[in-house]
Amino acid sequence: MAASPSTARAINDRLALGLLQDEGPLTATQLKTLTGLSRPTVADLVERLQDSGLVRIVGESGAERRGPNAKLYGIVADRAHLAALDVRTDSVSVVVADLLGATLAEASVPIGDDDGSEAAVERAVALLERTAKEAGVTRLHSVGIGAPGLIDPATGELNDSSGLPAWHRRLVPALQRQVPATVLIENETNLAAVAEQRVGAARDRDTFVLIWLGQGVGAAVVLDGRLRRGASGGAGELGFLPVPGTSGLPSATDCAGGFHELVCAAAVDALAVRHGLDPRTALASGDGAFLDALADRLAVGAAAVVSVLDPGCVVLGGENGHAGGTALAARVEARLAVLSPLRTEVRPTALGDGAVLRGALLRARDAAQDDLFGPGAP
Repeated sequence: MAASPSTARAINDRLALGLLQDEGPLTATQLKTLTGLSRPTVADLVERLQDSGLVRIVGESGAERRGPNAKLYGIVADRAHLAALDVRTDSVSVVVADLLGATLAEASVPIGDDDGSEAAVERAVALLERTAKEAGVTRLHSVGIGAPGLIDPATGELNDSSGLPAWHRRLVPALQRQVPATVLIENETNLAAVAEQRVGAARDRDTFVLIWLGQGVGAAVVLDGRLRRGASGGAGELGFLPVPGTSGLPSATDCAGGFHELVCAAAVDALAVRHGLDPRTALASGDGAFLDALADRLAVGAAAVVSVLDPGCVVLGGENGHAGGTALAARVEARLAVLSPLRTEVRPTALGDGAVLRGALLRARDAAQDDLFGPGAP
């Protein structure tokens, strides 16, 4: 069944906008070539997008070529403004950007144990408002938030999680009340995986698993290009995985005894000390014995993931995945080759500590573009 004229126009407009976003400013001739549309159709859509305020002429495609065919069209980046927050247990980081994702301002603030829940929320909200003001932004369209903990797939709310401060759950409602914007929250590891897939280490992969190695331990699962959250939002709770070499078994309320016990930040620091290394620099030291011992631990949990999902690729993210780099990733890959018959490439994060913030910004940008450009991928 053929699409209606209005549907066809919407599809063509979104296709053109996607190309302008990914390829930068383009001429009508270039849009015609890339879309396969006829010249009159491209002329109509360019006029339509200019009238809607989404596209404008930003220059010409060469000093010697003048006239309509030389005009370069680009997305109006200041049509909407976005923000992203990376919410940790002891800090909040914020970035404010335009519709194309270009950073306009960024800042962070520590939040200590002595800050009460109400004060912590006020500091986080104030940081967002202050950063937006510094960027010259009076109104935000969308705000993406990355936070530890489980996100209920039915409600989109952050569930209660042991060990997380109470202000985490109160932050989103506070932002929704005080900031006139669409507020979206997602698990930090899931957002890191989204960022790695779209602009980082997994750009060439439709299926992979990101293992988060930081204060906590988790995983994000991307299968056939889609992030998989699980029935309750808990897919990838790798810290609770029962593995050999721990003090016991984990429980429903405590991941001690699980994979977390082997590779969380505190465990990695303790392992470094046993090897006579400074925990602050151990992962970057290149010490072979230490990296070998850590890779042995990591491979135990990674092998379980690989045996169930066969992702073909594992990305080591989080602070320690970043610090370990290719040296750690290569060792884990070698051990996986011994433990599993399923060939699996192991890569370090390409985005480092900024992966969560980048993923949150992509989430906010997607929401804004779906609203302004029309839903659906270009």
